[in-house]
Amino acid sequence: MEFILTQSSVSEYSGQAILLPILSEGAQTAATSEMDKALNGFISQLIENKDLKGKPGETLVIPQAGGPRLILIGMGKANGKTGDFTKSAQSAAKALKGSAANEGIIDLSNITVNNKDQHWINRQLAQAFQDSLYRFDECKSKKEDAPAASTIKSLTVVADNQFQNDILFGQAVAKGMALTKKLGDLPPNVATPCYLADEADKLALLSKKMTTSILDEDKMEELGMGSFLSVSKGSIEPGKIICMEYKGGKEGDAPHALVGKGITFDTGGISLKPGAGMDEMKYDMCGAASVLGTMLTIINLDMPINFVAIVAAAENMPSGHASKPGDIVTAMNGTTIEILNTDAEGRLVLCDALTYTIETFKPASIMDIATLTGACMMALGGVNSGVFTEDDALAQEIIEASQDSCDPAWRLPLQDEYQELIDSNFADIANIGGRLAGATTAACFLSRFTKGQTWAHLDIAGTAWHSGGKNKGSTGRPVPLLVNYLANKIA
Repeated sequence: MEFILTQSSVSEYSGQAILLPILSEGAQTAATSEMDKALNGFISQLIENKDLKGKPGETLVIPQAGGPRLILIGMGKANGKTGDFTKSAQSAAKALKGSAANEGIIDLSNITVNNKDQHWINRQLAQAFQDSLYRFDECKSKKEDAPAASTIKSLTVVADNQFQNDILFGQAVAKGMALTKKLGDLPPNVATPCYLADEADKLALLSKKMTTSILDEDKMEELGMGSFLSVSKGSIEPGKIICMEYKGGKEGDAPHALVGKGITFDTGGISLKPGAGMDEMKYDMCGAASVLGTMLTIINLDMPINFVAIVAAAENMPSGHASKPGDIVTAMNGTTIEILNTDAEGRLVLCDALTYTIETFKPASIMDIATLTGACMMALGGVNSGVFTEDDALAQEIIEASQDSCDPAWRLPLQDEYQELIDSNFADIANIGGRLAGATTAACFLSRFTKGQTWAHLDIAGTAWHSGGKNKGSTGRPVPLLVNYLANKIA
């Protein structure tokens, strides 16, 4: 999709569609008022008749004989909430896709959003329109005919060239989200650990600043990664730790690291999950997918940062080789772990990946991203990702990035008092606590492997995908949060 910047008036546009913002109260924007005058008060009449009330996300498509169709977009109140704006931008993209137009013009230069500037508005606009193009039909034998405008060719934005970088930023974030969505939506017999490794190799071809290396199971055995191998040994698919290193910053500067949980299918192992909805366990690698999507965005933006992305990829399967509840294994750092539940496998692969990342790359900061616990989903639903860290400054950075990207996250507790819940009678640590505070005890487990580090854990179990029905599919989150977090490290 192409974004074209212009300083011309929307009334001079002779293309297929004019998208006009409609506020829910009082005066309209200059562009809307101009078009209303050109149409002899037609838009004012629609508003007066309450054909459109201007609520966030409301749209109305009006054919125009011999000229561009009008797409009126409810924007809510002037100087409204960030969430209202993103909802309106997404609805505008959907309305353009749903019309017979594949190009249009929009003028949001007089739209204000609480505490945000025009740069933010144009980033979110570009992200919403680019993201609207995502479509997953790779596994269908006959491709469904795409709606006429599902391949939007261009959007002309009334803005001067100072906003070009904002458009590129929003577009790059959406492309990273699209890769994340695709990897999540692919079936688990396709998106295996080997497939993820191949995807990392493809990313390395896009930039001379990026290199990829792979740890296979023999190397993991040599390094003493007994925790990771306790998960991967149950499957015939070999586990892999995929290391992507991007050197765009100053030579010698410590990198910022992201570590993604990549369980490409999670049966629960011997602690087998219920059958209902188990197909959605292909999404248990969305942490890894988001790390790959973030890397693609970093490459496309040519960010001046040193960045390491690690994927801990394995299948969790029941077999004669699988771990059993009660087994005790030894992690790379020497910690012994009693496996009380084989369905708490994400932390078992992550702990060795975290140790390896810390020892190998000595990062300035490290964050793991994982669809880790149903407990976090129960606490926060599908709205907020859960943030766990003992570092108040880091927590604030992540929350601010989540707010700025409209990819919300909420800090949950990680206090020493919770640590005793994962004590073991027979090993240094157990891989689960009791019924209480499950999201926090999972974070406590990971914290045992990140002592002395600037570290955070992001639990995306409720936000990485939509369940069931026609809306089932990956969301592409938390790529916007992660990209904004890394971009703020540069600013």
